[in-house]
Amino acid sequence: MLHVVILLACAVAIYLSCEWFVNAVEWLGLRLKVGPLAVGTVLAAFGTALPESVVTFVAVVFGAGPEQKDIGVGAAMGGPLALATAAYGVTGFMLVTSRRRRAETGAERLGDTAKLARDQRWFLVIFAVKVTLGLLSFAFKPWLGLLFFAAYGVYFWRELRADGDTGDEGGTVDVEPLKLQPRRERPATWAVVTQAVVTLAVIFVASQLFVHALEAIGPMLGLPAAVTALLLSPIATELPEIMNAIIWVRQGKTHLALANISGAMMIQATVPSGLGILFTPWRFDGPLLLSGIVTVVAMLFLLIALTSGRFTGRTLTWAAAFYGLFAVCLIPILV
Repeated sequence: MLHVVILLACAVAIYLSCEWFVNAVEWLGLRLKVGPLAVGTVLAAFGTALPESVVTFVAVVFGAGPEQKDIGVGAAMGGPLALATAAYGVTGFMLVTSRRRRAETGAERLGDTAKLARDQRWFLVIFAVKVTLGLLSFAFKPWLGLLFFAAYGVYFWRELRADGDTGDEGGTVDVEPLKLQPRRERPATWAVVTQAVVTLAVIFVASQLFVHALEAIGPMLGLPAAVTALLLSPIATELPEIMNAIIWVRQGKTHLALANISGAMMIQATVPSGLGILFTPWRFDGPLLLSGIVTVVAMLFLLIALTSGRFTGRTLTWAAAFYGLFAVCLIPILV
């Protein structure tokens, strides 16, 4: 019972902290004079993905044995899968059900689909390379991890340099007053940074407690530890990105919700993967290969929707079905 209470308390803490975090990160974007979409693809994504990358770093660099290093590799594969399926699916569901969606026929076109398609193609290429490396062994493979860091560096530079990238809500972000200084029209820089850092720390701690509580509840439900680690833990670790998307959709800022997910996917496809390739053998077993295949299939589904003009809230909701497909295929492998 205690673990259930901790689980619910952490979920509430993550959601409330994310509300404060997205509020701070929007003001930080204005302070740094970055484009509207870079607020989601770079600032918010970097903030929410940083704690997970640190966990992967500790696991693969300082892990005492193969089991701990495997945790880091699993996180590098599970993160993109959860984002490409569950996170996009939840965003689509929120768009369909939200009162603030601007639907003309019950299904709303979403944001700058051309840019989103371009970002997802880039992700798909990088992700396909890292899955292929998981099937091969050769002497200089560890050094290829540096290329993944370089790939994110190029993406980061491009996003910050991008001019005029806007979503369906236009080229500006309607920023609410900073929650730490609600009566000030323009909050102090120290207040913006403090709110962002403190809320990010709370998100990190609450997310870790959420994962540990989930790992304890899994066996109580009769689930093998491997199923909990590969099926439920990725959702828990990507909960901040999912919460950010829910909050931004509620506020009518669809472009920021989608940008946050696509930006987080780019980080997950490069930084944790680069660390894993550098410090582990980076060899995939059946479950890891399955997660890679399902992620690729889910991304192909999204790309087809983007390029065919059928990228709507209802279509996006179907992305979550691929996580269900992963679960159906995974359980027979592990049990």
